Amino acid sequence: MGKRLLVIGHDYLETSGAIEGRFAERGYDVEGLRVVPSDRFDDPGVDVEFPDPREYDAVLVLGARWSAYSDAVASWVKPETELLQAADEAGVPVFGICFGGQMLAQAHGGQVVPSPVPEVGPSVVTGVPAVSGVWTQWHYDRFVPPADATVVGANAAAPQAFVLRRNLAVQFHPEVDAANVQGWLDDGGTEDARGHGFDPEVLIEHVRSLDGEVPARAAALVDWFLDEVAEAPR
Repeated sequence: MGKRLLVIGHDYLETSGAIEGRFAERGYDVEGLRVVPSDRFDDPGVDVEFPDPREYDAVLVLGARWSAYSDAVASWVKPETELLQAADEAGVPVFGICFGGQMLAQAHGGQVVPSPVPEVGPSVVTGVPAVSGVWTQWHYDRFVPPADATVVGANAAAPQAFVLRRNLAVQFHPEVDAANVQGWLDDGGTEDARGHGFDPEVLIEHVRSLDGEVPARAAALVDWFLDEVAEAPR
């Protein structure tokens, strides 16, 4: 029997893509949980019973269209925060992407705040080898890492990655390709992008130019998480 990975997705547009694929290649059986069903997107304050993270060998927390500090999602942000804290206490490794990374910051003494520089589309991140490079972004908030975290990636806009014990938080989206981003554009993202001064057609072409690199770079990031972060002292 393989190791167990819990993937927490928050809405139907979120995909674990190449990140989940690498976990599977590394021998993990994947179990997914979607927090907000599609018929509740306009009223996302659902009640969710989260599983015990100690029943899993790792947890992957994906992005979301809402802010982690929004009252509209407080009903499930609180128990999800408790899950992340319980995982940390038990030494269960957690990988958080975008909103998931923000949740890790918020759960462990950091903050989530509106970003003065929204990031939409590819941007350069500098840091440790597994994190450095051009990654696709889509966020209007940013995390303030916990005081005892180690920042392992950043750019001029925001801290982009931090490690805290067996937790890895990234602000960018290593899991997505152009098809995923097109889905976001088709679901209201076009208006959002234009409203923040981004050209959707240029944006999707820039994202598509990275598609050939996504699987290998996502695999390298998961490998670093599993081989280094997940093996750190508790």
